[in-house]
Amino acid sequence: MSTLRIQPSTTSAISSTIKNLHLGFSFRLPCKNYGVSKRPRNLSVMAVATDPLEVCVKASSASPNRLGDCPFCQRVLLTIEEKHLPYDMKLVDLGNKPEWFLKISPEGKVPVIKLDEKWLPDSDVITQSLEEKYPDPPLRTPPEKASVGSKIFSMFIGFLKSKDPSDGSEQALLNELNSFNDYIKENGPFIIGGKVSAADLSLGPKFYHLEIALGHYKNWSVPDSLPHVKSYMKTIFSMDSFIKTRALPDDVIVGWRPKVFG
Repeated sequence: MSTLRIQPSTTSAISSTIKNLHLGFSFRLPCKNYGVSKRPRNLSVMAVATDPLEVCVKASSASPNRLGDCPFCQRVLLTIEEKHLPYDMKLVDLGNKPEWFLKISPEGKVPVIKLDEKWLPDSDVITQSLEEKYPDPPLRTPPEKASVGSKIFSMFIGFLKSKDPSDGSEQALLNELNSFNDYIKENGPFIIGGKVSAADLSLGPKFYHLEIALGHYKNWSVPDSLPHVKSYMKTIFSMDSFIKTRALPDDVIVGWRPKVFG
């Protein structure tokens, strides 16, 4: 007898036949990324998501039927992708919010996700709930590392909005990036070391917006003197889940325009 712990995998092309000794039939399952542990005289199977999760996210303003430029929506989608969960992505035009959406999100904000027949808002709440409900593969960041790089996004916004080159906003951003560069140099390639965690899935989309928006509006990029920041960004941006869930650069540019000129 054996215990099978089954997790969905979308990357494997290999399959194997597992025969059920009691019912006398066989079925095929993908093998790669399955954790299998054998124990005598026991057989149990962990339940996994079978119905797609419903998640509402910002729609693109530049291209029909594409994901929009919200980094918090991408954070949620990255979490779902990295946990290999099926999902149904509902694109919401935030400039013309439909009635059905306002019924489930009265404040008109995204992302929202349906879990256990309830609609949950806020990317912090959503990603924590996903981690609790679907703990494998684990993405939890230890509390002592959860705040690494957390100030970079606000410093980026301050610099992006700044009209005064001497107001210190650029240096404030560089200070945070320098600290992050030193941290990744000693602890990388990811925030908790050798594997991606929730903190990376939160920070990665923000770095993506930083790169595109500052490049467009300020002709600014992360300096070569911060090689570990640049390497971190390259690693995150090249993940399959990131490529699948990233916004179009044009959407990012349009999305930040009110902050720059408003």
